[in-house]
Amino acid sequence: MIKVLKPGFYSTIQDLGRFGFQHYGVPTSGVMDRYSAKLANAILTNYEDDAVLEITMTGPTLQFYCDTQICVSGADMSPRLNDVPVGLHKVIIMNAGDVLSFGKLKYGFRCYLAVFGGFQSNMAMKSRSMYHDITSCNVIKKEQELQISEQAKQLENSNSSIKIDDAHLTSNGIEVLKGPEHGLLSDKQKQQLVSQTFTVSKNNNRMAYQLDETIDNNLKPIITSFVLPGTVQLTPSGKLIILMRDCQTTGGYPRIFQLKEASINIVSQKVTGGTLHFRVKG
Repeated sequence: MIKVLKPGFYSTIQDLGRFGFQHYGVPTSGVMDRYSAKLANAILTNYEDDAVLEITMTGPTLQFYCDTQICVSGADMSPRLNDVPVGLHKVIIMNAGDVLSFGKLKYGFRCYLAVFGGFQSNMAMKSRSMYHDITSCNVIKKEQELQISEQAKQLENSNSSIKIDDAHLTSNGIEVLKGPEHGLLSDKQKQQLVSQTFTVSKNNNRMAYQLDETIDNNLKPIITSFVLPGTVQLTPSGKLIILMRDCQTTGGYPRIFQLKEASINIVSQKVTGGTLHFRVKG
């Protein structure tokens, strides 16, 4: 068991998502940066869909009440074990009574804490992903007890770590496919979309990332249609909205782009004021 001493800014338990319920209006949810979450699980030899703790911007303080192994991946939030710095992308031995905390955010926006066997929170609609109205809480809270599996075997420390390509934590290039309404755009609009650098606005969260810049737009709203995480909508004002993991399942704005999976991972690590530019594939 893990006790939450401090919850951090926005920390949630997530797996790869909740599938098969979108026709009821239930979002997919799941980890924002699948690459980092899968990596942390792989290093611990977990299943890739085992639940992890997604930590946003400011990390929590957690006390472990059993022996286990953990791995931290994604954004570098200066993790510390009993106030001693520990590295990313490596197996870390936790003994009963140990405290894991986080410090300064060095790069990225979201990091992932995997524990051996995954977090054992309750399943709701075949997923442990936290989402309001679906799970009992949508973020972890102070004094909350998080259930994990204790490791029975003797654990040994190792200094080995994995060197990874962390370009997606700093990249600005966003590969996209043409969306269903892309063909309605004028040549001028299409050129503007790929030549302009866009800035992440303060309105960004697990539902969507809005961008500050606008493009000229005279397209009319569409009949409410299916949308996915990674769908880029063009609003009547000319602003762009990138839908993320907790997005709604339908929308009425033209769907001009669809982000590739790797591009969703990149956007999820962007902070307010971060920049990106679109690269159309296909």
